[in-house]
Amino acid sequence: MSLHTFRRAALAVTAAVLLPLALSACSEESTSNEGAAAPDAVSSPDPIGDTGAGTDAPFGTACASVPKSGAGSFDGMAQDPVATAASNNPALSTLVAAVKKAGLVDTLNNAQNITVFAPTNDAFAKIPKADLDKVLADKETLTKILTYHVVGEKLTPTQLGSGSFQTLQKGMITTKGSGTAYQVNSSSTVVCGNVPTANATVYIVDTVLMPK
Repeated sequence: MSLHTFRRAALAVTAAVLLPLALSACSEESTSNEGAAAPDAVSSPDPIGDTGAGTDAPFGTACASVPKSGAGSFDGMAQDPVATAASNNPALSTLVAAVKKAGLVDTLNNAQNITVFAPTNDAFAKIPKADLDKVLADKETLTKILTYHVVGEKLTPTQLGSGSFQTLQKGMITTKGSGTAYQVNSSSTVVCGNVPTANATVYIVDTVLMPK
């Protein structure tokens, strides 16, 4: 065999050996790159799941009627003490009038870290007019009823899940529920809850609570 022929044969053998190795390496690199792309896809943020929906936000069907801006809005109420904040909400005008008759405006505005269960106008309307007028004219009875709606600490929705709390009237109220559905004394439903004011958390309810 001539030297030229020998070199050609050697080159052919070398190519036959190296070509499969090169193809294998390329295949492994491609597979590696594909595998590396997967974590990027998994770890990218989910714009829907990562909404940060706050559990501290007000909740309830009646919250939709709260003004979007101004003193009566959630932001506006958060700046004022509770009696003042309630006076800016038209749905609580009967309650505000009762608080004024009982002389409790300063008491509520000056209290710190309280919870108020605030009956709506419709809640007061459930009471026969003659009975309501009688209560409004009796400051002592009115004061007992109104202070029964106030707890001397700020309560979170979680605490309302199954709770029993002493009121400023010294009576006890019970709460139960979960999510956005809560009841007080099994007779009054929270229709707009977890509303912040400067010194209180307010839960607007659909029935006036009566001391036991």
